[in-house]
Amino acid sequence: MARKLIFLALSIIVASCAAEPPRRGFWLADFLAIKELPYDSPPQVIYRIDDHRFVTLEHYRDCNHGDTYYNDTVAGIRTYLARGTVENYQGRVINADPTGKNLVVPGAEVPEYVCGDRGCNPVMMYSTDSGRTFYEKNYVNNSFNPFKYSKDFIIAATKDAVYVTEKLGETISQTTTRKYLINPGSIYLERDKLPDGAPFVHSPPAPTGLRTPSGQDRYTCDASIKPTNPDAPLVK
Repeated sequence: MARKLIFLALSIIVASCAAEPPRRGFWLADFLAIKELPYDSPPQVIYRIDDHRFVTLEHYRDCNHGDTYYNDTVAGIRTYLARGTVENYQGRVINADPTGKNLVVPGAEVPEYVCGDRGCNPVMMYSTDSGRTFYEKNYVNNSFNPFKYSKDFIIAATKDAVYVTEKLGETISQTTTRKYLINPGSIYLERDKLPDGAPFVHSPPAPTGLRTPSGQDRYTCDASIKPTNPDAPLVK
């Protein structure tokens, strides 16, 4: 009789467990793959170029996991940038093209991202049409910790070029700069390969005095602002 009661109790427990779907925590793969993030966090401006041009972080779980958009309220532009990348760039970014046509918005992988044996190739997104369209270009190859490594970079857009300046070490002040000449309306920087004849110069003198109109040269995020549903399921 006792054995029957024990068997019956175990059967009830097994049945109740089977009826309830398994609980899951936050999975990066689901976060990156899902079509629409469920988080109800309010948009944050994480980078401001001037009074009407800025980058927002939206639908974020925290300051490292969300969607980013480029906004120009005067021109009526709102362009999706990326998920889990822009907000993780730790270096400096300067948009100093006085025409407003050339823009650069670098990113990096989330802190917990595993890059594998060949490392990661974080990208900078750039536009030559005032932010209506963005393309991607790797600013470093084969990095095993792009979140941390990105702090060594200064990436700047001017009226005719994008400059990528990298610090060469933790204890020295030397840097190296790569310069990519760009032409409004072109996509010179797409897919790592410049077209024949397009200039690529190692270690040119980077312009001095470059400045974003707002003065902001780093992304900022208020970590105290959180969604009310950080554990919302990520369902494809």
